[in-house]
Amino acid sequence: MKLDAFLADFEGADPEDALEILMEFGDRLPAPSAARAAAGRPPQCRIQECQTPVYLWADVVDGKLRLEAVVPEESPTVRGFVALLVEGLSGASPAEVAGLPDDFLPLLGLTSTLGMTRQKGFRGIVQRIKREAAQGNTVNPG
Repeated sequence: MKLDAFLADFEGADPEDALEILMEFGDRLPAPSAARAAAGRPPQCRIQECQTPVYLWADVVDGKLRLEAVVPEESPTVRGFVALLVEGLSGASPAEVAGLPDDFLPLLGLTSTLGMTRQKGFRGIVQRIKREAAQGNTVNPG
């Protein structure tokens, strides 16, 4: 799981640097697949806990997690967090995902930097990923 290596980048970083690292991840968020882009943004894919309109799809393909998301570029912190998870959890097993903490902010060194509303949104994103992985929304890889 790549996420562990990414989290190591945040170790010892002061909050300002940690925020910069997180926002840089936002540039790496891939566009959703053509099929997902064509299907639009179904309301059930929106993370309700997040004020930013975050749309997330979590699929289990051949026992491995595959995430896709849409996050506005105007929300670089949220976009960075989602991109970190999309890239870091790609290929993880549902069991690995189940072991994730619900609150990543201490691991990122951002607990005191981000407000309660943003913290709630970030926890909502992680909880959705964990729930979807546990349900094993298996899709046909073809």
